[in-house]
Parts: sequence; C-alpha cells; structure tokens
Amino acid sequence: MTTFPAEVVRAVLRHMNEDHTEDSLTIVRAYAEPEASAATMTGLDGAGGTWDAQVRGRTVSVTVPWTEPAVERADLRREVVRLHERALERLGQTPTEVHP
Repeated sequence: MTTFPAEVVRAVLRHMNEDHTEDSLTIVRAYAEPEASAATMTGLDGAGGTWDAQVRGRTVSVTVPWTEPAVERADLRREVVRLHERALERLGQTPTEVHP
C-alpha cells in the first residue's frame, strides 16, 4: 500500500474540506452512511480515503476504497473524482459540477 508524504495528505485534505464538502458527503452517503448529515475527510493512502461522518448526532469513521490503487499524487484526484461520479450514480443523482 502506498503512503503519501504528510504535505501531500494535508494538501488533499485541506482542498477536500474547504472546496468539496458536498462531494465528500455524497461519497460517504453512497458508500457507507446514507443518513450522514456532514462529512470531513480525515485521511488517505494508496488504498482509499477516510472521512468522519456525522450520523444522528454521532461521529462515525468511514473508509472507502479507491476504484484502483493510488500510487502517485495525480492518482488521488482521479480516484476522488471517480468515487464521486459513481456515488452520484448509486444515489440516482446527476452531476451539478463538471470536474476538469
């Protein structure tokens, strides 16, 4: 399993938690906690991402595996986008934003 340098993990977490909170919530709802009201990304490695989800007043840690192992930093973006797109499909939602 690939681990990423701390500065890479911090940058990805900051980006997800500042710019993509709704995307994180969609991923958590689709793959683990359908009743989640909020989600904060707390970690990642080459195998998947981890979020703290708020579910009925309690915090639940959720790990969702990537669709393919992430080996390089660019793979992380690809995998988060894939998870989000597939999460939308699982939830019967349509994309509201196009990820470049």
